[in-house]
Amino acid sequence: MIVETDKDSFDFNQFRALRSRSIGKLMWRLKRYIDNFIEPRLHELGYTDFKMSYLMFLSNIEEGGTTNNELAKRAGVTKQMMSKIVSLLEKDGYIHTEKNPNDSRSSVIFLNERGKELFVALRDCMQQSRDRLDSIVGHDRMEQVIDTMVELVTELEKEEQ
Repeated sequence: MIVETDKDSFDFNQFRALRSRSIGKLMWRLKRYIDNFIEPRLHELGYTDFKMSYLMFLSNIEEGGTTNNELAKRAGVTKQMMSKIVSLLEKDGYIHTEKNPNDSRSSVIFLNERGKELFVALRDCMQQSRDRLDSIVGHDRMEQVIDTMVELVTELEKEEQ
């Protein structure tokens, strides 16, 4: 929907029309819905200390481990913030760290068994969330939404590099 606007005046009707189709608002609302759908289910499964915001860190840990610096870069946070999150996730038992064999000044971060079990539970919860979205717009339309988002993110990430 395209709304004609007079660039020199403010009109609440135009503002409401634009607001209802704001990409930022729509993505934020969908993320909020998914977080509010998944997090309580994980808590019921025993992950009471888990917050969905931890996912952007945990999901970037590779099988062979990931350094703090690489994890901070992938998650888009400072090294100092990453160090705090690593300490928290290690205390909560989702990860463990080992001295980096190539650089004794840094550590390599690994998922431990609890972290891996979390991802199994998370996969099931995410599928429940996806099933709910499919029930609203249909599986094929949801696939189109995801394909479009993947294409956008891929191209935008190329521009960031």
